[in-house]
Amino acid sequence: MSFYGVTDVWTYVIGAIGIILLPGPNSLFILSVATARGVKAGFQGALGVFVGDTVLLTLVGLGAAGLLRSTPALFMVVKYAGAAYLSWVGLQLLRSAVQKWKSRDPSSDAVAALPAHMAQPFQRALVVSVLNPKAILFLLSFFVQFIDPSYATPVVPFLILSAIVMACSAVYLSVLIFAGARLAQTFRARRKVSAALSSAVGGVFVWFGLKLANASLA
Repeated sequence: MSFYGVTDVWTYVIGAIGIILLPGPNSLFILSVATARGVKAGFQGALGVFVGDTVLLTLVGLGAAGLLRSTPALFMVVKYAGAAYLSWVGLQLLRSAVQKWKSRDPSSDAVAALPAHMAQPFQRALVVSVLNPKAILFLLSFFVQFIDPSYATPVVPFLILSAIVMACSAVYLSVLIFAGARLAQTFRARRKVSAALSSAVGGVFVWFGLKLANASLA
């Protein structure tokens, strides 16, 4: 028995929450933006993530995953573009960490050591969210498991599943934003601790980039 074409909706909800809680580029980027620039910028970045996720979900619905599977050259272009961008974000964070570490005037850190990508959180978060070809393939394989193939209007369960995952993501990102703003208050007077956090997040982004560069369609 299905709920408007969705099979086992509660299993899907639990699975979606588990997936969202796994650390990824989107969540780390939003946390770093909120820590560096506050709640408003954090929500601007979150909006970019929501738009990016909507783009991915729409592409999945239109069959983009199948196109990537059937066109390896296209997959390679998207994959390396995403890997390069994630690595660039990581290097910007590492550069910011070095500037914070060397700075002798804590009051100037927020301006002098602000990474370039933090200046436009919406646009940057949108790119981080969209440039991930593996996400398209994952979303397709995940959604298919919970859509009743015999349901007359497949778009209905697709929209329900999309709404659920977007709602869970909104709650999670909101928690990260307020946590990041709180961390900013703690780190504002602790330059080296803040630099260490930035370098750690930057290193993770570089790792994400390398991992994506080695991703395959298999």
